[in-house]
Amino acid sequence: MEECIFCNILNKKIPAEFVYEDEKFFVINDIAPKAPIHLLIISKKHIFSVASLEEEEKELAGEILFLAKKMGDDMKLPGYKLVFNVGREGGQMVDHLHLHLLSGKLEELP
Repeated sequence: MEECIFCNILNKKIPAEFVYEDEKFFVINDIAPKAPIHLLIISKKHIFSVASLEEEEKELAGEILFLAKKMGDDMKLPGYKLVFNVGREGGQMVDHLHLHLLSGKLEELP
């Protein structure tokens, strides 16, 4: 399988500025933001989507939410929206597990 855009960003084949990185996740700004702050919190492990999560990945699934909380706390955001798009019908454009964190005046989400 050809690597996806997020794998290519992680492997430095596509340039991107990391807002945050640890051993399991990295965070970048969305290139087509729907709000003044629109972060993508991305698993380093290539998992297609929430629908593809396996039982052994439930800890990672919880950790992505706690990382979103950390980003909100660190950025002192008064509020934010978290969005997982699942499948094409759910608006998922990249087949790699990621969570959108949006804050500020939100545009209508697809």
